[in-house]
Amino acid sequence: MDKFDKIIGYESIKNELRLYCAILRDPDKYAAMGVDFPNGLILYGDPGLGKTLMSGCFIEESGLPAFRCRKNLPDGEFVKEIKATFEKAQSSAPAIVFLDDMDKFANGDDMHRNCEEYVTIQACIDECKGKRVFTLATANETDNLPDSLLRAGRFDKRIEVKTPIGEDSEKILAHYLSGKKNLAPDVDVKAIARILNGHSCAELETTINDAGMRAAFAGKDSIDMDSLVSSALRVVFDAPESEQDFSPDKLRRIAYHEAGHAIVGEILEPDTVTLVSVCSHDGDANGITSYCYDEDAWGTASHYETMIISALAGRAATETVLGELDLGATADLRKAREMILKQYKTYGKGGLYGLKRSYEGFGSYSEAYYENVVQASFNDYYLRAKKIIADNRALLDEVAKTLIEKKTILGSELSGIIKRVAA
Repeated sequence: MDKFDKIIGYESIKNELRLYCAILRDPDKYAAMGVDFPNGLILYGDPGLGKTLMSGCFIEESGLPAFRCRKNLPDGEFVKEIKATFEKAQSSAPAIVFLDDMDKFANGDDMHRNCEEYVTIQACIDECKGKRVFTLATANETDNLPDSLLRAGRFDKRIEVKTPIGEDSEKILAHYLSGKKNLAPDVDVKAIARILNGHSCAELETTINDAGMRAAFAGKDSIDMDSLVSSALRVVFDAPESEQDFSPDKLRRIAYHEAGHAIVGEILEPDTVTLVSVCSHDGDANGITSYCYDEDAWGTASHYETMIISALAGRAATETVLGELDLGATADLRKAREMILKQYKTYGKGGLYGLKRSYEGFGSYSEAYYENVVQASFNDYYLRAKKIIADNRALLDEVAKTLIEKKTILGSELSGIIKRVAA
């Protein structure tokens, strides 16, 4: 047992932090092997992922005095505060300087990389070398921090804290649920974790709390699966159930659009759709299809194709069934085009390596040339989406019908429909 046991998941990060804590607690042991006292470590990643919690556990586990510095003064005064913090740490060495939200110390753009605050931190870290002062920092973004500050010798270790996925997401969700007194027997932690896969710890916690709050308000004696799914739609997908009823024609259009996304995505990569819903974004005519892909699939050529064809499938479905262009599919079309462009950048699809080189600045193809090639690819993917829709029309109709009746279906329900229609 150690202080890092407070953190759920993130085992690889915790092991890295344990290593540095061990050196800080017993520097002489490592010095005997010629290991220098480390200079610094930065934890970076999106807000709400637990970077501050990790930092607090690190400080506790190290057993060293820590001096926290966070932007709370005007620029000139804050520079003095940075210097004073490092001076306090030197006088109490071995000690830690904790720079919380370091990317907020100055204006957040690349024109301010050499601002006085960051220059001061660099100078202070250099001044503390050999004096057993360790600099621990957190940041949401590192792109606008100077490379000279982030280099080895100042921050020896940079650790990216990513949104929890897979087992980590499930463990964190189970932890938050364990704090709720009444859970209904139908709660499926794995299914909810897949729906919330890739969302921050803060979003997971807020979803659980929202579910409990609304279940109690509705007079339920426990948090059930419906409460959790409804809260996930509300909190994570910004899709509360609208008080305004759509006309039958509009609801049918949305249902077929989302059913198209869902069946094509599931046919191309089975067991990846986690949720399909016709619940709207504050009354707008938009639904949701959520996916949870295997982490190993990301970045592969076949996965790009799956995402592109699935993105186009909503429009393909409404055109096939209703005989009309889906004017609400603008975001889907934009997403598909962006992925095609990215696919070309990465792979030079179809053996067109010269096209890839043109993106990298080595080729001489005009913008109009590769735009035409991308458009041709776009048309090909759209036809493939329409063919999958046509070949699975009975399945599309059944999923759309279920969506109209229930508004939201989970991945397990979708799998059941697929098996039933195929039987």
